Amino acid sequence: MLYNDPITAVTPQVIGWRHKIHANPELGFQEKETARFVAAQLRGFGLEVHEDIGGTGVVGVLKSGTGGRAIGLRAELDALPVLERTGLSYASKREGVMHACGHDGHTAMLLGAAKLLSQAPAFDGTVYFVFQPAEENEGGSMRMIEDGVFDRFPVEAMYAVHNWPGLKFGTIATRVGPQMAAVDNFELRFSGLGAHVAMPHLGDDPILAAGAFITAVQRIVSRSVDPQTPLVVSLTQVHGGNVGNIVPKEIWIQGTCRFFDAELSDHCEKLLGEIAQGVAASHGVTARLDYKRGYPPVINTAEAVATAIAAAAGVVGAENALADFSPSLGCEDFAYMVRATSGSYAWIGAGEVGPGEGLHGDRYVFNDEIVPIVLRYWTDLVARALPKIEQAAP
Repeated sequence: MLYNDPITAVTPQVIGWRHKIHANPELGFQEKETARFVAAQLRGFGLEVHEDIGGTGVVGVLKSGTGGRAIGLRAELDALPVLERTGLSYASKREGVMHACGHDGHTAMLLGAAKLLSQAPAFDGTVYFVFQPAEENEGGSMRMIEDGVFDRFPVEAMYAVHNWPGLKFGTIATRVGPQMAAVDNFELRFSGLGAHVAMPHLGDDPILAAGAFITAVQRIVSRSVDPQTPLVVSLTQVHGGNVGNIVPKEIWIQGTCRFFDAELSDHCEKLLGEIAQGVAASHGVTARLDYKRGYPPVINTAEAVATAIAAAAGVVGAENALADFSPSLGCEDFAYMVRATSGSYAWIGAGEVGPGEGLHGDRYVFNDEIVPIVLRYWTDLVARALPKIEQAAP
């Protein structure tokens, strides 16, 4: 494996960086301290550094040989609004903010790869180390794209990794086509006249309408799409009323739709509206739907996946380099970067975990044992994606 001894040597430092970032988490577009730390490390490795891209984004540039061809490697800077309950010695110092998804690890490992590659650049081309803000909800990768990241740093392909609790430890998984789902969110309000509970005939009852909608909306999945087509429609919040003897005049419902087929976005919006208006009409209330399109699906491209799988097989063995598996209905804004260029998003198996210890859980703990695996993966991938040009004999 490439850089075997240097990887062993740098792994404790990378873990130390992760623990430092973990203890000082920052929410999306607020990652100023984290971005400064990243930029300082990259400069220390001798890289050209660009800051404040798409908000708090950072790009490090490393060229070797001709510097002609170029790829990008991405990590995320942001944490989550989660109260940490791990009891770790390096637990979050900011109450209510936690690196509960492993972005601290992704950032630290990409820094480690930058250090290794700067010390022994076994490639020909340019590597852009892209540290993006606000992956979780605010679409930081799109902000970077809108700010011209690919105009300034054009790439053949983008690559990203994400630790994946529940996947066998040490496996690396990336597939051609969809790996993560699109997500749309919606809000719905049923409104009518409130009334005293003793005189319900003097008003309307949005609660009854909401109940009917909650039941009826399930037909979108069960009866309006092919059962072999992945689609999830979930209602996540219902609010209304604040007095025990008053029928409220409004009920507010929030939900989400997740899918791989982009055409289902229009389909879901249309049926949600039709069901809401039908329910409203039958209950004598009004309905107002606000449907918001979110992250598109992560659609990995064939050439980038082939490179990633070859690198994975070289690091963890062909039997642990997975290219045929079920995608996730979770979402990821790396989708925008792949859509703008091409690329591969890979899961790194972190092993089995218990309740509350998975991604976004308040007892989630990043598995530091995957660090040397990912460092080897990154360095091997760069060497394969940007192979050295053989010099002709004189």
